[in-house]
Amino acid sequence: MRGILAQKPLAMSFAEGSEIVRLCEDAGVTLAVNQNMRHDQSVRACKDILNRGWLGDPVLGTIDMRAIPHWMPWSRDLHSLSTWIMSIHHLDCFRYWFGNPDRVMASTRPDPRTQFPHTDGVNLYILEFASGARASSWDDVWTGPVREGSQGDIGIRWRVEGTAGLARGTIGWPTYPAHTASTLDFTTRARGDYWFQPRWTEAWFTEAFRGTMGELLIALRHGTQPPISGRDNLETLKLVEAVYRSAREHRVIELSDL
Repeated sequence: MRGILAQKPLAMSFAEGSEIVRLCEDAGVTLAVNQNMRHDQSVRACKDILNRGWLGDPVLGTIDMRAIPHWMPWSRDLHSLSTWIMSIHHLDCFRYWFGNPDRVMASTRPDPRTQFPHTDGVNLYILEFASGARASSWDDVWTGPVREGSQGDIGIRWRVEGTAGLARGTIGWPTYPAHTASTLDFTTRARGDYWFQPRWTEAWFTEAFRGTMGELLIALRHGTQPPISGRDNLETLKLVEAVYRSAREHRVIELSDL
């Protein structure tokens, strides 16, 4: 049995990803993609709450990211900056929570702090689902002149509202290399008028990577496809392409058109 855990695709097109998936399938290689935000503890716990029906039907999901990434040298050579490096995590997370959307609307602008040429720095986008649910993220890599002399307000907060409950959480990675655990609070009509606040010591970095490698190893042992399979990840690639295209062309993109 052979398997590959691939890093998230960096500016890879849907067509290129499809060819890689085909080559792995033809060669009998199990391909998993390291979409590690799915294994952040608060994100995964939210998925469990959704599966249990404690939030009812999803109405609105949001991610509010105010964080400054460390752009690696290779990012200068990509045709995309924030969309394929940062937003891809949140787009895959929304797919993990709610399934595949029907259409997207996006807007972007360059990041004032990043000095090398780029177009997609600060990304804003809205996803529409056939169920009626909506999802939106503000991927703000500027966050204000924090490194230029002002006070800062850096962090990542997410929220999922349903017809029967509400969940909210924080993601700890912006403090890396300091270790900050992610958090989750939720309330549901199914459990009474109360805020549940489970806590743990793990964080997205580095504990979530155990989950993606674990999914590949379990798939190899049982001869199944991992939830983060290459073929499943094609839907995330399609969504990333749709967001990038929507921002560049200033129009709504239907996923069925890609």
